Amino acid sequence: MTAANYAFASDNTAGLCPEALAALAAANAGRVPSYGDDAHTAEARRRFADLFGRECEVFFVFNGTAANALALSALCQRHHAVACHALAHVDTDECGAPEFFTGGSKVLPVAAPAAKLRPADLEPLRHRGHGVHFPKLRALSLTQATELGTVYTPAELGALGEFARAHGWAVHVDGARFANAAAALAERGATPADLTWRAGVDVLCFGGTKNGLLGTEAVVFFNRELAREFDYRVKQSGQLASKQRFASAQWAAVLRDGAWLRHAAHANRLARTLSAGLQRLGFALVEPTEANGVFVRLAPAVYAALEVRGWHFYKFVGDDGYRLMCSWDTREADVAAFLADAAAVAGGSGHAAR
Repeated sequence: MTAANYAFASDNTAGLCPEALAALAAANAGRVPSYGDDAHTAEARRRFADLFGRECEVFFVFNGTAANALALSALCQRHHAVACHALAHVDTDECGAPEFFTGGSKVLPVAAPAAKLRPADLEPLRHRGHGVHFPKLRALSLTQATELGTVYTPAELGALGEFARAHGWAVHVDGARFANAAAALAERGATPADLTWRAGVDVLCFGGTKNGLLGTEAVVFFNRELAREFDYRVKQSGQLASKQRFASAQWAAVLRDGAWLRHAAHANRLARTLSAGLQRLGFALVEPTEANGVFVRLAPAVYAALEVRGWHFYKFVGDDGYRLMCSWDTREADVAAFLADAAAVAGGSGHAAR
């Protein structure tokens, strides 16, 4: 086996983007107030308000699991329930953190095509159980971009937001890859506001880690009333950074000149290049490539041969669905090398796809 190559294993494998790294160095000078009472944090919050075109409450935590779980804890009491897609990380990848931080709210996963929910998919949930014998639905959790790399359009989000409001549910968005969704939809003229509060989103967990930042995610409340005493939740859960300037400075830096969107657009572009190349080789996609993830069907022999050549990536759905993630620092050369190896191992063997 050749040297391990993690270029497409996850966007978590990439290092820090240059803006974040420079911001950390700059924030390291001198002494400033602790716990977010500093100019970096004030600037970051202003820039979030500018980005979304309205006042919002912004809090910084260390990781996406905490962001999602704490946001849902602000929306739900222990006797409530959260509706989400069956592939949603809040159900499958967060070790019960949403249930833990809400004090017991039940997560109700719903299967639907392309990892996206529609009002019709949610309607049956309203008729489950009877009265106080079943948890009361209080929140709808959506993932943008989804766990299969698809994106919700503003119209789709708006329909879900309207459905949620009609039934008294709050809307939470797990935006670990919100930047990639925003970059994809910016090509169609959509703004961050169109993808959030204008569509009825109450709180967004805006991912920084997967877009080149270190140890910081932003919890952005558009419904400011829901953020009441959220700072206490952050502190109690061990998510309040004493030297918060290092988190805030990174956000201020990438928001200042649009680097957050440029990096996401770069990852999306290379994902499309990779996707198109794999299709030319005869590989079938699980879902269309809409953000920075390529979900492709591979025969076991092809995957095993690529692994021998050093490529690390993960089976993600079904028996033959694999995920390849592009990031802010993915190179054209990475894509070309992977496609060359994919062509070599598939060859004329008929193993490209089943």
